[in-house]
Amino acid sequence: MRILFLGDVVGKPARQMVMASLNDLRDELAADFIIVNVENSAGGFGITPKIADAFLEAGADVLTTGNHVWDKREIFDYIDKQPRLLRPLNMPDGTPGQGVVQVSNQTGQSLTVMHSMTNLFMPETEPMFPHLKTALSGIKLKRDSDAIVLDIHGEATSEKAAAALYIDGKVSLVVGTHTHIPTADARILPQGTGFMTDAGMCGDYTSVIGMEPAGAIGRFLKDPQAKLAVALGAPSLSGVIVSTDDATGLAHEIAPFRRGGALSPTHNVL
Repeated sequence: MRILFLGDVVGKPARQMVMASLNDLRDELAADFIIVNVENSAGGFGITPKIADAFLEAGADVLTTGNHVWDKREIFDYIDKQPRLLRPLNMPDGTPGQGVVQVSNQTGQSLTVMHSMTNLFMPETEPMFPHLKTALSGIKLKRDSDAIVLDIHGEATSEKAAAALYIDGKVSLVVGTHTHIPTADARILPQGTGFMTDAGMCGDYTSVIGMEPAGAIGRFLKDPQAKLAVALGAPSLSGVIVSTDDATGLAHEIAPFRRGGALSPTHNVL
């Protein structure tokens, strides 16, 4: 099975590029499933029901989010009705939505997507590691799902690496989101789980993590008039693609994916 994961989509130009590319990317990469992190897709902050529907109609199989999931208040009711839009699983009991979903494609393959948020340097939520353990206690690779992917949304690279090694061998892929910068460490861990610390963003890289430089720099200079706004230059698509073993569900190959905009494109796609 081949799974494409695209990192945080930042703003309108990036989301339009992603939506316009999904079907072609599915064909080009022979991707059986496509997962997209969409938490910054509505003006850089959050997601709306209309945008979520558009991503799903364009061909995304599952949408993940993160700390900005609730920035648009209208998403509260929607997320309870649309299981393919995930929020982190370690949010408190009673939080709308869910952090795990299983989907199937037309050939009968099944994919479980899990979504968590780290604790270091992030908004307060429940401890991540116990929640991962609980979630995986009821889902076994190949017994219950042909592949399992975890989007781990967080700031600290150490926490992402620790979590990936903690569940190594139990899931197909652990991929980090949130920092908007793609890391150069896509690899397969000792027990067979694919891992990349951060997928990067789908957005304009001639920016400060997707925002116009003037406003972002102004905030560092303590300018009270500085405001953040999405950078509107040519976006790059950034993410990771993993191929899983049919017998075990573990990673067989993994490679970063980059296309367009300011970033150098990848040519070693599986």
